[in-house]
Amino acid sequence: MSTCASLPDASSSVLLCPHGPRLTLQSPLPVSPGSAWPSPLLDTRHPFTPSDAQRQLATFFDALFAAHGPQRWWPGRTRFEIIAGAILVQNTAWTNAARAIANLRAASLLTPSAIEKVSPARLARLIRPSGYFRQKARKLKAFARFLRESHRGSLARMFRTPTAQLREQLLQVHGIGPETADSILLYAGNHPVFVVDAYTRRILLRHGLAHGKESYETVRGLFEQSLPNDPRLFNEYHALIVHTGKHHCRNRAPVCSTCALRPFLPQPVEGSR
Repeated sequence: MSTCASLPDASSSVLLCPHGPRLTLQSPLPVSPGSAWPSPLLDTRHPFTPSDAQRQLATFFDALFAAHGPQRWWPGRTRFEIIAGAILVQNTAWTNAARAIANLRAASLLTPSAIEKVSPARLARLIRPSGYFRQKARKLKAFARFLRESHRGSLARMFRTPTAQLREQLLQVHGIGPETADSILLYAGNHPVFVVDAYTRRILLRHGLAHGKESYETVRGLFEQSLPNDPRLFNEYHALIVHTGKHHCRNRAPVCSTCALRPFLPQPVEGSR
């Protein structure tokens, strides 16, 4: 039996998790009865209607939350530390990004103004554990400059910007792509956007909900149009997907036998155990 009550239809008002937070919808689900998903997400052999996708994704969340509980992600003491982490974790493991953040904290450089003032060479040395450290130093400085020039150096002011508008602004900042922008919006700003990563794509592909060639925006839209528009839910769901991708739905040698999503696999995954 599911730990959290799945969403039966678009009129549902809450997602109840007895052992987790009460997730209240900010508005009804933006799914019109009878509407179709964009064709890249349709499997002609096993087509999913919007209500099917909604139920499937809600069921996945229920199973993952029941198995693993709250993930308490993203780690960070301040909003800016989370933003820095979202940039530093690009193309590397979180453990490496965490070492770079620890170096910045020890040097008292975890503020936008401090990042702007420090020399590029010193900043690069401090974040070396994250890899691509010279490029990431430029990215951190670019964000700090953007914050000062566009929002008077205030994160609170920045995050009061409407979600769609702020997302477009962030995507114009050097080194910030869709996944990083959405991580900043969701985890640092509590904006209702779903973060898509390689783990998300792999899980959808193996469960027949994607073909593997969908655009970032198509996959993001699948989640945002299927689930309650609540940042707490998006936060927890993405964190559970990351946990599953790391420990079960690996690219090589996936461990399906103990995965909470195994009952929903349409067919065994090649090379799994």
